[in-house]
Amino acid sequence: MKKFVDREKELATLESEYAKDRASFVVLYGRRRVGKTALCSEFIRGKHALYFLATEESEAQNRNQFKELAAEYLANPLLKSASVDNWGILFDTISQTPLLQKKVIVLDEFQYLGKANPAFPSIFQKIWEKLKDTNIMVILCGSLITMMEDQTLNYGSPLYGRRTAQIKLKQIPFQYYQDFYPGKSRKELIEYYSITGGVPKYIELFYDDTDIYQAIQNNVLNRSSFLYDEPTFLLQKEVTEIGSYFSVIRTIAQGNHKLSKIAGALEVKQTSLSKYLRTLINLDILEREVPVTEKDPEKSKKGLYKIKDNFLLFWFRFVYPNIGFLESDQEQIVMDKIRKNLVDNHIAFVYEDICRQRMWQLAGEGTWDFTFARVGRWWDNKGEEIDVVATDDDGKNIIFGECKFWKNPVGINILNALEKKAALVDWNRTGRKEWYVLFSISGFTDELKQLVDKRKNLLLIEG
Repeated sequence: MKKFVDREKELATLESEYAKDRASFVVLYGRRRVGKTALCSEFIRGKHALYFLATEESEAQNRNQFKELAAEYLANPLLKSASVDNWGILFDTISQTPLLQKKVIVLDEFQYLGKANPAFPSIFQKIWEKLKDTNIMVILCGSLITMMEDQTLNYGSPLYGRRTAQIKLKQIPFQYYQDFYPGKSRKELIEYYSITGGVPKYIELFYDDTDIYQAIQNNVLNRSSFLYDEPTFLLQKEVTEIGSYFSVIRTIAQGNHKLSKIAGALEVKQTSLSKYLRTLINLDILEREVPVTEKDPEKSKKGLYKIKDNFLLFWFRFVYPNIGFLESDQEQIVMDKIRKNLVDNHIAFVYEDICRQRMWQLAGEGTWDFTFARVGRWWDNKGEEIDVVATDDDGKNIIFGECKFWKNPVGINILNALEKKAALVDWNRTGRKEWYVLFSISGFTDELKQLVDKRKNLLLIEG
């Protein structure tokens, strides 16, 4: 297993900042376990860097620990023995000490410094005003998204406008999973992605298991595993009313995607949900989705709320509703439910997301003689839905697609059904050219394969 996969763009950004002959100030943030520390470690390898991990201890304890590391970094025994009660003195000492290489300072979990002392962003702003005239690179790294944005990026922060670059680190895309699990089939990779969702820590945890079900039993249902209660860990420091947020997420996981249905299931007014939905969207847990053909997505009344995070979606569908069984040592009952429902109620939906991601790759490979501007789902108020729809800016080409994570090959009946649904899509009906793409994990029938040779507007993608 490779220890470091993807992140080429993020590393390129950091290297570009490092190459500047002036000071650099980078804000790097993202959800927990997404690989921020690994990215920093990879970047500073071979560089003259000071890496400091802040803790939830007092400001004085953090400052003293930073002083100890700075003394080692500068090989300065006087600093090590000195009593320093001012952050500015420490950074002045670092900046004024000549070194052969450009200095890199990484302050990981930066938000804890601001939590220990709410004035710390102002303190660091004054420090940066001096550092910006030197040749130092500073990386502020943090995993509490709300705190990091408040302390470093938002308009009200003393550090607003000071950064020279920012990186919001996301989960690793599915296309890189072969690098993590080189011996597994595409079907197995999709199964693993459907649970681990591109989070490096989860990917690593699942590496030694023989199949997805063993991985779930060993690493999620096992009460000694950190994944057993991972959602609580992720949310407890981001929000205060964790029970209310859990209720919202669980309701959506149960299939209530419309605002009215979410409110109805929770027996609350729709307006009272705005804060929770907005926060969960900001935390990259939820997204508001509209049919891809909508002209004004923000004002669309067809908006649906969807859980973006694969692991959280799985946990709230299969673990949270069965906590009573798990706490009563009835793990096998829960595993039986998972084995019965995982493919149809979870993996099949994640497969659709993978297919929509793959559309961009296919476009980049020149699969069609036009470029589309948007890819997404389509649905109407009568319950009809199309897994993949892509449209171009000129309004001349539209692609319709279906995605099937089935045991059996997909037949011509699926294409016929797709064509009937495509006729319902009200997008440039008179002037458009229609294209079709079918995705199938188990291949296609001979009849359908023969048809694709006769139709230039049909594409079959296996896997």
